[in-house]
Amino acid sequence: MLDYDLPAPSARARELHERMTVFMRERVLPAEAEYVACRRAAGPDDHTVPPVVEELKRQAKAQDLWNLFLPAASGLTQLEYAPIAELSGWSLDLAPEAINGQAPDTGNMELLHLLGSAEQKQQWLAPLLAGEIRSAFAMTEPEVASSDATNIATRIERDGDTYVINGRKWWTSGAMDPRCAVFIVMGKTDPAAAAHRQQTMVLVPRDTPGITVVRDYPVLGHHDQHGHAEVRFTDVRVPVENVIGEEGGGFAAAQARLGPGRIHHCMRALGAAERALALMVERAKGRVAFGGPLADQGVVRQQIAESRLEIDQARLLCQRASHVIDVAGNKAARDLVAMAKVAVPRASTRVIDRAIQLHGGAGVTDVTPLAAMYAWHRAMRLFDGPDEVHLRSIAKAELRRDPVLPPA
Repeated sequence: MLDYDLPAPSARARELHERMTVFMRERVLPAEAEYVACRRAAGPDDHTVPPVVEELKRQAKAQDLWNLFLPAASGLTQLEYAPIAELSGWSLDLAPEAINGQAPDTGNMELLHLLGSAEQKQQWLAPLLAGEIRSAFAMTEPEVASSDATNIATRIERDGDTYVINGRKWWTSGAMDPRCAVFIVMGKTDPAAAAHRQQTMVLVPRDTPGITVVRDYPVLGHHDQHGHAEVRFTDVRVPVENVIGEEGGGFAAAQARLGPGRIHHCMRALGAAERALALMVERAKGRVAFGGPLADQGVVRQQIAESRLEIDQARLLCQRASHVIDVAGNKAARDLVAMAKVAVPRASTRVIDRAIQLHGGAGVTDVTPLAAMYAWHRAMRLFDGPDEVHLRSIAKAELRRDPVLPPA
């Protein structure tokens, strides 16, 4: 039985958290208006990177707030990284990228760090870690239920010293960003193999002939700067050396990639919930209705209290999962990560929804960040595995467990 007592953070972790707090307060949050104005002027179909993003990256690097997500690079445990990632979730468009902790790049970097060859690490991992390029992850497909990764239909066929890729992907996050230089593509290399040995992941440079980026998909009407693209691969050829890990190892690689990615999403979602609660409290104190501030209304106080309860409960689950990853690895933490992946977005969307309600009409416009926050965290209940898949896994684990009964 694992010891779930959470260790205290190191002095360096505490220092980085304090530094990140100041960075968020003095640099990131004040930069949001400039970012939004730049994106609004460009329009939803223009995915040009607002200049303030690169400026924040330079500032974060100078303060050593860089690549903190990767223990091998930062020296932090996942548990120590969690509160830093949570702070970045207060400003999802700016802060994660400012510290090079943004999806899907973090998952792609973790995958290359774990399974990449020396050549792949030099060509792709090094510039990703330096923040010089961005990447995309192409797994989900419109024609199949991609919550079951064994359904993936894109074909990756061997032809001499090359792989030939044919298929259609969507929700390929990052593909619209002009800095996107490489795709990690998952497809079937051997449909006759065992269900979990049919898939392979390969690196596909963005400028490879045969790639067509069809369109960007909005998330509840909101177009992100980096995009969530539909991509077609038509007779796309890459060298066999571009395989990540081994042929037939794509399903296992996907699980290795998605585990840390899921818990990092949960960490950031807690930050969004904290920001929503802070906005709710500010609104309740400052808005007067029926002869007094909204904070005097019993129903408002209950909503604030319920929000605090849900955030802290979700955080404890996220922390426990992070700690088990640290002490026993991703596989041992699988069920806890699944629980966090269900519990945290549920809590976050409930808190954000309450904040929207308290803000009235302003809550569903771009006057506040709440509508965009809700859109993303509602989508989080679908990406990296929908709630139902994680609940299925949690139930299977519980049914395998021997019941522990009190002594007679």
